[in-house]
Amino acid sequence: DTFLFTSKRLVVINIQGVSGRRVEYLSIPYSKITKFSVEAAGHFELEAELKIWIGSDSAPLTKKFNTDVNIYDLQKVLAKHLIK
Repeated sequence: DTFLFTSKRLVVINIQGVSGRRVEYLSIPYSKITKFSVEAAGHFELEAELKIWIGSDSAPLTKKFNTDVNIYDLQKVLAKHLIK
């Protein structure tokens, strides 16, 4: 998965399947993100999880990340775009 932060929206690119032939693009305007959370057990944790609630949806968009992504840097970027 790839997260692209533009000036007006978050674009989530999800490559699906083994062959990578199917790609899902999810475009989320920052104004529609109502809250988000980050869960990580600590520096030695192999996975971290990001949850984003969009509009009035009760179920969040959930993405898991491995150690290749610094979840705290991702949180800072997302917070920067949401807090104005």
